[in-house]
Amino acid sequence: MYILIPLCLLIAALFMWQEKQEKWVNAVICKGLASLCFIILGFLAAKGSSGSNLIIAGLVLGGIADVLLNLRYVFKAKGQLVFLIGILVFLSGHIMYLAAILPMNQQKLLCIIASIVLTALLMKWIFTKITAAKAFKIFGIFYIGAIVILNCVAFGNMISSFSPFTAVFAAGSFLFLISDIVLILNTFGPSSKFSLRVTNLSLYYIGQLLIAFSLSLL
Repeated sequence: MYILIPLCLLIAALFMWQEKQEKWVNAVICKGLASLCFIILGFLAAKGSSGSNLIIAGLVLGGIADVLLNLRYVFKAKGQLVFLIGILVFLSGHIMYLAAILPMNQQKLLCIIASIVLTALLMKWIFTKITAAKAFKIFGIFYIGAIVILNCVAFGNMISSFSPFTAVFAAGSFLFLISDIVLILNTFGPSSKFSLRVTNLSLYYIGQLLIAFSLSLL
């Protein structure tokens, strides 16, 4: 099972190289294979609980969204639509993660209030750094809001009921959040940098691997 972790990171590195070379079809294939690694890891690590099934569903949706986001380079005429669909699928994955860990939370109202405040502050800052169409901004608010509440609940669980699972899952969700912020800044900011792309993807894959691995601790 554990060989999937370095294998995922190796294929992800190959994907980034293919993308830098603008070999879009090869990049999509590599990205899909890298995502397949964390999906398989989740299946192998899971122990069959209802929470495990929801987290696996989130991993699968994440893998589908990965492919969709890069298909925008293959089908450039429909690039924006494909990108938005990919974000919507990612959002569905976050909802699966949230549904899995929310029943464990002992301070649901406090986490919701904290997430609303943090989302508002974060989006206010992001909007000063990017230029994007209204549709993308609306999607961004809901998307970032979903992953912020996921993080608030995950860290709430870790604080109130510390365990290897809650700690590893919280770490994974936090890296996922940071990777998404970097993605937004790099995609809609004044200029796109390959170094930020590498940062975004590295944090993303490590985050998803941690979430998948956390199932072995549930």
